[in-house]
Amino acid sequence: MMINALKDTDPFQEKDFLNRIHRLDERLREQSIDGALILQNTDLYYFAGTIQQSYLYIPSEGEPLLMVRKDFDRAKSESAIRLIEPIDGPKEIPTLLERKGYKIPHTLGFEGDVLPANLYFYYKMLFSGTELIDISHDIRLIRAAKSSAEIECIQTAARSADMVLEKVKDFLCVGISEIEFSGRVEAFMRKLGHQGIVRMRMWGGEMFYGHLMAGSTAAVSSYMASPTGGEGISPAVAQGPGFRKIKAREPILVDFIFTHNGYLSDQTRIFAIESLPDPLMSAHEAMIEVQEKLKKEATPGSKAGDLYALALEHVDNRGYSDYFMGADPKRVSFVGHGIGLEVDEYPFLAKGQDLILEEGMIIALEPKLIFPGKGVVGIENTHVVTAQGLKQLNRFPDEVVII
Repeated sequence: MMINALKDTDPFQEKDFLNRIHRLDERLREQSIDGALILQNTDLYYFAGTIQQSYLYIPSEGEPLLMVRKDFDRAKSESAIRLIEPIDGPKEIPTLLERKGYKIPHTLGFEGDVLPANLYFYYKMLFSGTELIDISHDIRLIRAAKSSAEIECIQTAARSADMVLEKVKDFLCVGISEIEFSGRVEAFMRKLGHQGIVRMRMWGGEMFYGHLMAGSTAAVSSYMASPTGGEGISPAVAQGPGFRKIKAREPILVDFIFTHNGYLSDQTRIFAIESLPDPLMSAHEAMIEVQEKLKKEATPGSKAGDLYALALEHVDNRGYSDYFMGADPKRVSFVGHGIGLEVDEYPFLAKGQDLILEEGMIIALEPKLIFPGKGVVGIENTHVVTAQGLKQLNRFPDEVVII
């Protein structure tokens, strides 16, 4: 298999893309699937190194073909794929495949978890004699274990996140609104090179830079698949910071995501102005205990669901079960999630999850307690799974920061 020569500034080398495509080829052959058509931006970047409007065909045997509608020249300069052809639109895909010597596949893999229904039916019509098969689970498993180059990108994002947390103290003061505080932090993040986009795979999932909220509003529940919600600035958003003014002696939640070369680092710290009541300080310390316990137990071969159960056991022993990861019956049933190019990647340290941890997986571990009317305490750090357990990539102190 041939791959384009990449620029010296590219974060990944030829071997990275070869390995990713080879791993997908193997999974296709195991399931007797003739090829895969990659359409979603994040997966295009992962397998081809570009998100220009294009269609990536990966046969189970042979060369991948990138068909580009817009912008062709830019895709050629960005992509690692050797065979790149211009195309006016998806209706030309079968013809172009045949012209380049490919057989029309009898079975074709698609990203069924993110492909809109109207596009699915369009491609089903386009490949009328082909069986379309959802391979989204296979793609997400391939992406779950990161290469050394991917881990370095996430480590760089984590270092930038530490710089942001150091700067937070300069922005906080009594009387500043959540939204103004958030805006000042976000502007600093952009100055450091934040890409301004935080991608989620889940349908209906949306995220800006994160959740920066204080006191009782940080504990307001929302539709988000997250322990925290927030009032937001209107029902059209219904999450995140709002117009409430920050007060002294209340927990200030700083939960945000930094980026580097598309890869994400997720972290949470709790700040307070003047002081924080002792019960909240003790609750925060209990969440640090959960983090430290799971860091030791989350080794390769561990089952994701067992780690969540271990967290629940510790929280129950400390008397915080009613507030762990939410304070209502619809609280989220996880304590950590995979992260990479998207916020919600495999694995999920969640109830009933059978996925086995592998070395190189990246996990954002986030034990939190939500106290209605009072606020949120807890911690979140991005970790890499190693033979010794979770290696924490964020270095800013975990304890509550008193200003």
